[in-house]
Amino acid sequence: MQAILIANPKGGSGKTTLSTNIAGYLASQGKRVAMLDLDRQKSATQWLASRPATVPAISMLHEHSATDKRADWLVIDSPAGLHGKNLEHALRLVDQVIVPIAPSLFDIQASSDFLKSLAHEKLVHKGRVSVGVVGMRMDPRTRAALTLEQFLQALGLPVLAYLREAQVYVNAAFEGKTLFDMPAYLAERELEQWAYLLRWLETRG
Repeated sequence: MQAILIANPKGGSGKTTLSTNIAGYLASQGKRVAMLDLDRQKSATQWLASRPATVPAISMLHEHSATDKRADWLVIDSPAGLHGKNLEHALRLVDQVIVPIAPSLFDIQASSDFLKSLAHEKLVHKGRVSVGVVGMRMDPRTRAALTLEQFLQALGLPVLAYLREAQVYVNAAFEGKTLFDMPAYLAERELEQWAYLLRWLETRG
C-alpha cells in the first residue's frame, strides 16, 4: 500500500481540500483508496459521509487502525501542529509528504520551520520519503509564489502545483465529491493545474 501524508502545522493551509481531491483522483483511476482523518475538526470524515454511491468509493480508517491491506493507497489528512515525535511516527507510515501552503507571507514563514525540520528527518534525508509543496489558492505570477519558490530552492524541494481559488472545489465538496468526480468541462483549467502533481504521485507510487 502506498501512503501519502498531507501536512502543515499551520491551520487553514488547505490540507483537507488537498487530501480529499488526491483521494478522489486515485479512486477515479480505479485504485482502492482509504483515508485517515487525524485533523481535530474531522472535516474529511464529514465530507466522506456525504459522498454519493454514484462516484468511486473511498473508505475511512479509524485512528488506531492506520493500515488497510485491501487498499492500494492511503491518504492521511494530518492535524495542525504536527511536529516532533508525532511527525517522526507519521513519516514511518508513508512514502510521500505533500505540504500545502496558503498565499501569504505569514503562511510561508510559519511553514518554513516545518519544511526545514522535514528536510532533515532521516527518512526524508535518505530519500525513502519524497516531499513536495503545493501553493494553495495561489497564482504562480504573484509575489507570494516567487517568495515560496526562492525559499524552496534553498531546500531542494519541488513546487508540485499552484492551485487557484475556484468555486468548483467548493461546489464539489458540498456534494461529497472532488474535482475528479465533476464533468471535465466544469474544471478544465483546474485539471491542468493538477497535471504535474499527479505525475509526481504516480512516478513514486
